[in-house]
Amino acid sequence: MNVVDLAPEHEKLYFVCLEDWSAEMKDAGDHKERWYRRARELGQRVKLALDDEGRVGGMIQYLPIEHSPAEGADLNFVQCIWVHGYKQGRGDFRGQGMGPALLEAAEEDTRGQGKKGLAAWGLAIPVFMRASWFRGRGYRPADRLGLQVLLWKSFAADAVPPRWVRRKKKPQNVPGKVTVSAFLNGWCPAQNMVFERARRAAAELGERVLFQEYLTAEPEVFREWGISDALFIDGREVRTGPPPSYETIRGLIARRLRRLR
Repeated sequence: MNVVDLAPEHEKLYFVCLEDWSAEMKDAGDHKERWYRRARELGQRVKLALDDEGRVGGMIQYLPIEHSPAEGADLNFVQCIWVHGYKQGRGDFRGQGMGPALLEAAEEDTRGQGKKGLAAWGLAIPVFMRASWFRGRGYRPADRLGLQVLLWKSFAADAVPPRWVRRKKKPQNVPGKVTVSAFLNGWCPAQNMVFERARRAAAELGERVLFQEYLTAEPEVFREWGISDALFIDGREVRTGPPPSYETIRGLIARRLRRLR
């Protein structure tokens, strides 16, 4: 196994999070590519894990915490660490040590940048990005929002723990309309799918549906709302992990339409 920096020949694979076999990725559009072109100028880093045959089986992406959903100083923030574990496409690469190797490579790189620590988010339930996995590798909880745990590993005695940016407000209804409010950062194809599916459904359901988009990769938009990725229908947040299907999103909007007078 070998851990390498993202190279141009692997960019298309990275933009779909190693799931080039998935037809669903077509719904994600080109948001991640456009986000990455901008984010790498801000310090975005991507590393890939290759097996002995040179096949990409895992990835990690991280950037300065100032450009993340968390607050902190002199830290990097892991947005995602992922080892492909499906039978489809590339196959199952779990159990080869790719996850720990990727995290260690990110830690080494972060130290080399002179940063004081590395932060990451994890879920308090045993699914993707488990908080317990990071705790087992020396990361300590620093903050929590619902199921999302903010963890970190300090590299310096004077490092300050990070904190989640709190939501400042939520979108309001527009009288006489079904208001669909979609917040998009761009880094995550799953959330990009939600945005594109909601936009398409809103357009197909006609003029009584108002689609509002908030592009939170713009710092001033994120600071105003304190929201990175989310979907609201008439002010009520829709659960987006895992991403709901187009039919589910369309059905939720249509149900609100039937209640309009």
